[in-house]
Amino acid sequence: MTTMESLIGLVNRIQRACTVLGDYGGDNALPTLWEALPSVAVVGGQSSGKSSVLESIVGRDFLPRGSGIVTRRPLVLQLHKTDDGQPEYAEFLHLPKRRFTDFGMVRKEIQDETDRITGKSKQISPIPIHLSIYSPNVVNLTLIDLPGLTKVAIEGQPESIVEDIENMVRSYVEKPNSIILAISPANQDIATSDAIKLAREVDPSGERTFGVLTKLDLMDKGTNALDVLEGRAYRLQHPWVGIVNRSQADINRNVDMIVARRREREYFATSPDYGHLASKMGSEYLAKLLSKHLETVIRSRIPSITSLINKTIEELEGEMDHLGRPVAVDAGAQLYTILELCRAFDRIFKEHLDGGRPGGDRIYGVFDNQLPAALKKLPFDRHLSLQNVRKVVSEADGYQPHLIAPEQGYRRLIEGALNYFRGPAEASVDAVHFVLKELVRKSIGETQELKRFPTLQSELAAAAYEALERFREDGRKTTLRLVDMESSYLTVDFFRKLPQEVEKGGNPAASTVDRYTEGHFRRIGSNVSSYVGMVSETLKNNIPKAVVYCQVREAKQSLLNHFYTQVGRKEGKQLAQLLDEDPALMERRQQCAKRLELYKSARDEIDSVSWVR
Repeated sequence: MTTMESLIGLVNRIQRACTVLGDYGGDNALPTLWEALPSVAVVGGQSSGKSSVLESIVGRDFLPRGSGIVTRRPLVLQLHKTDDGQPEYAEFLHLPKRRFTDFGMVRKEIQDETDRITGKSKQISPIPIHLSIYSPNVVNLTLIDLPGLTKVAIEGQPESIVEDIENMVRSYVEKPNSIILAISPANQDIATSDAIKLAREVDPSGERTFGVLTKLDLMDKGTNALDVLEGRAYRLQHPWVGIVNRSQADINRNVDMIVARRREREYFATSPDYGHLASKMGSEYLAKLLSKHLETVIRSRIPSITSLINKTIEELEGEMDHLGRPVAVDAGAQLYTILELCRAFDRIFKEHLDGGRPGGDRIYGVFDNQLPAALKKLPFDRHLSLQNVRKVVSEADGYQPHLIAPEQGYRRLIEGALNYFRGPAEASVDAVHFVLKELVRKSIGETQELKRFPTLQSELAAAAYEALERFREDGRKTTLRLVDMESSYLTVDFFRKLPQEVEKGGNPAASTVDRYTEGHFRRIGSNVSSYVGMVSETLKNNIPKAVVYCQVREAKQSLLNHFYTQVGRKEGKQLAQLLDEDPALMERRQQCAKRLELYKSARDEIDSVSWVR
């Protein structure tokens, strides 16, 4: 195989691999390797002879025929030259395990696959059909057969079909790496050629356009197409090529394509009009001309192709690092992987608490805002109202009135007031618990390594939440114990001051008289309020300490301790279940690995043949 055949064959193999991986552009915004490699887009009006040209190049009768729009989906046709004596066969991308040796069945499959997307109507679809043909009788080439351009919609077609077909064809030929094979019938004025008109719009310089003139043998007697073929009627940078298609009678009789090629050669060799151009006419010459041009284009594009390949390899390797490498199969390595993932999560969780990441400040907000606000809202005004103080003190005295200070009344008033502190204490515990749970959820989501393993994520979250529940219960018990401690023992100094206040007036008898007056009960309420205020300041400082000690500190130090113990007892099968990856992620990694392998292989192969002369 020549260097040219090697290089074009390499491009074909790369394009084939790209199509298998779905990496062939389409509506993608970013250029792909498929788009960076040149291919030949076959453009022509309906009944211009596109199908006959393609079949002549392939040497096989395999395309659907008929009136109206026959090609209703793009056909990406990749020709792969094989060694002499090897059998010919075809493969479709949508049927990767089936080889077609009967090319009549290839035609039927193209029809069936077209109908599968478009139905049996005259609708069109931009979704391409990918067909590869392996034969010793072809040159390495990628051709894209596009629906024929038309000027009017026929019955059963939407009015927009003329514009739809043109837009579809334009999307292929306007790409800078597309080589345009513009098919025009010789028995029509070249000025009216739809293919030439479109090619001129997208390739005004003509650098990418090859003109093909079909049906030379059907021109009126006494006329010829030399003005076109010799570039006088419409000049292109590349020479025009004339083609003599099989007649409808030949097609009906299934005339062998090899025989048709021989007849074509004989036509040009014996033609008085085209004999001097015979060596540069015909489908065989066209295939070689396109193949030679492809080699030139490929060589000129090698630096940019190599650059794209290297850039894509770098991106794919970064994505593979992001997705993670495949999990080991032995239990020891799996356990190590699980523990590493847990440590990664724990590190992020601590960063949230310690300030490296946002979230921990919300705990401070509980202590600095929510708790003081809750304490201020406690209904002490109602509890220490004159009416309630009189009621509580009177009931506490029973039938025996107090002599100096109503000790039991004070106790009942203080205990009743301190009982209100239980609500803010529990609310602080719950608020911090909620923040910690939210930080666990965020930390799991931010641990990139964990995203591969939804089962481990669930188990880890469940274990962390279970631990936080235990810490919350400890926090609730501790904070409520602080409240109970305040009500269990009242400060002695406070009671010692009460008799002294009574004696300041110097008239104990008068104090006894005032014992049940309004001023007396107001003093009692004021004294209790002072004591409750003192306790409130104490609890405002001590409740956060208890919550941090029982919940935040424990979450930092032992959030996953119980989980570690459980994981250490699991066997290999159970560990593997924890590392059961998301199927979508596994598929994504496999596709990424295949693409990476493709691009690396393409780089190596291009390096091996690109500079060989």
